[in-house]
Amino acid sequence: MTGLIVGVDVGGTFTDLFLYDPSAGAFRTAKVSSNRGDEASGFLAGLRALGGAAGMEAIVHGTTVGTNALLERKGARLGVITTAGFRDVLEMRRRDRRHTWGLWGDFTPIAERDLRLEVPERTLADGTIRTHVDLEAVRDAARRLLAAGAEACAIAFINAYANSANEQAAAAAVRAIWPNPHVSVSSEILPEIREFERASTAALNAYLQPVVAGYLGRLEGALAQERFTGRFHIVQSNGGIMSTATARRMPVRTALSGPAAGVIAAAAIAHAAGFENAITCDLGGTSFDVSVVAGGRMELAAQATIDFGLVIRSPMIEITTIGAGGGSIAHVDRGGLLQVGPESAGSRPGPVCYGQGNDRPTLTDANLVLGRINPDRPIGGTLARLDVDAARDAIARHVGDPLGLDAFAAAEAILRVANAKMAGAIRLVSIERGHDPGRFAALPFGGGGALHVSALIRQVGLKAALVPRYPGVTSALGCIIADVRHDQVRTLNLALDTLDAAALDARMVAEAEAARAIVAEAGLPLERIDTVFELDMHYAGQTHTVAVPLPVNLGEGTTGVTAQAVRAAFEAAYGRAFTRLLPGLPVRIVTLRTAAIGRRPHFDLAMLAPGQEASVATAAQGSRPVRFDGAWHDTPVFARLALPVGAVVAGPAVLEQPDATIVVDPGLAARVDRFGNLIIERA
Repeated sequence: MTGLIVGVDVGGTFTDLFLYDPSAGAFRTAKVSSNRGDEASGFLAGLRALGGAAGMEAIVHGTTVGTNALLERKGARLGVITTAGFRDVLEMRRRDRRHTWGLWGDFTPIAERDLRLEVPERTLADGTIRTHVDLEAVRDAARRLLAAGAEACAIAFINAYANSANEQAAAAAVRAIWPNPHVSVSSEILPEIREFERASTAALNAYLQPVVAGYLGRLEGALAQERFTGRFHIVQSNGGIMSTATARRMPVRTALSGPAAGVIAAAAIAHAAGFENAITCDLGGTSFDVSVVAGGRMELAAQATIDFGLVIRSPMIEITTIGAGGGSIAHVDRGGLLQVGPESAGSRPGPVCYGQGNDRPTLTDANLVLGRINPDRPIGGTLARLDVDAARDAIARHVGDPLGLDAFAAAEAILRVANAKMAGAIRLVSIERGHDPGRFAALPFGGGGALHVSALIRQVGLKAALVPRYPGVTSALGCIIADVRHDQVRTLNLALDTLDAAALDARMVAEAEAARAIVAEAGLPLERIDTVFELDMHYAGQTHTVAVPLPVNLGEGTTGVTAQAVRAAFEAAYGRAFTRLLPGLPVRIVTLRTAAIGRRPHFDLAMLAPGQEASVATAAQGSRPVRFDGAWHDTPVFARLALPVGAVVAGPAVLEQPDATIVVDPGLAARVDRFGNLIIERA
């Protein structure tokens, strides 16, 4: 690719952009305010800040529109058509409860019971059709749903993964009546065993279709008015990118789009800097997202729960999210305890110091009052100055007075509570999963991550922190370097002892060709397309499976798979998971997973490094009082981007740049590596 490519990450508070010019080996960044509910305006404002969309060859977008629609229950009015007797699958779930010991459940499914309709049909688990679908009943159900105001429809029949004939016939009948393309069919979305997960994924896909399709349509229309003629792509939850056409058809794959882009960039930055083990920490305006990179590999989960009961079975980067962002509101609850989040002030009205009408203090207000943020240099460039007095008064009124603290002690309390929540999230993905945090570096990004990383090093016992050169636009950088990826799944239900290796090989080749074709259609320059195969397997009688990577290569019409290779791969995977095998028990293959990954041209992170003109003397910006652990320190301030490679800054110190602020606590020191990253370690 020789034309301009732009990564755009739209968050709850800011829209971040990273422009890359491959022909010149140059880049530019931008950060503008997001407009919640009208994200397209912030999107276009960012593109104009980079010179306009007309000359751009490709735009890759990480979005939280789908995530927010699920969390806020603002998807489409949804209708479901299902097999007689199965209308309540979405409500029963896995018989779990939000509050285990509560007296009643409080889960509301995304489709009301009156909008979940049953039709006569039945397919058995072996694929045999016992009862052919009643198409007139299907048409009647579709008309009833439309009359009730349904905007989207999900079709989920029992055992459709084994034989989709009934479901496909019903889909054709519904699509002939339905006035829009928002019809999701479970065998198209997830042809995999497990009734609830398949039904849930199909239903959530339909629930998101009008929201995501409408959002993308508005963006594409606005881009056309800006004379954009290049390609427009969306980041998927699995860390790859896809076309907008695929995103419209399968919006459920965008559920963690924005956070995934940041993890992609963070993993690449950590690897280049020599840190194979990292915990990514994305602190934005609304949330704190953490993910583990172990041995240089991002962790993928087969499914994720976005909120209680909202289960999506689709490969996703494992990301844990808590409601602790820069806009998280601090308050004292009825029990007299200080809480920070999960409610957020967002971008509008934003923190108190923004002066846009909010009078409740946020985490950003606390950082400002304690001197950690420069009121004269707010990130984003849309505000001239932050109102310190208003922030201090709000903290005193809402937190200090109820707790008997002055404004500064109250601000420190807010930081301690927020830091404790962040530390808890890091422990959840590290210690509780068998990782020693002392072997991991925190990699903070987002507008606020580097404000808190020094405290996290001390609280969690992390090895170090690796602050990217441009932490505030790391997710946008991830959009630039993400590979093109498409995942497919197919339930097989085969016994390993009687495996027909030739038939399995033919199925793998067919799945690979279909996945590779979708990747090739993306139209982006690729160095190659890799194909990865994985089987879900277990011993006979077990319920849960283990993921078994297959060490085979796609050749000329064959993978060369053998029963012996499958058995060896299963025993290796099972041994890693459970330390011992169960010899003598039959082994079953449940599911085949196929991923086609289009490798993008290498992005040289060295281009981000400081230039020859950088020097510590140039970077020094004087000092200001900053409060640490109950005492004020006269703290040196540096222009972070002006620091040269090899520079060392002892804490306490504050390093400022247009997209973020980095705080180095007393007892720590920061040094600049050859990529311009800042490595913070114990002094």
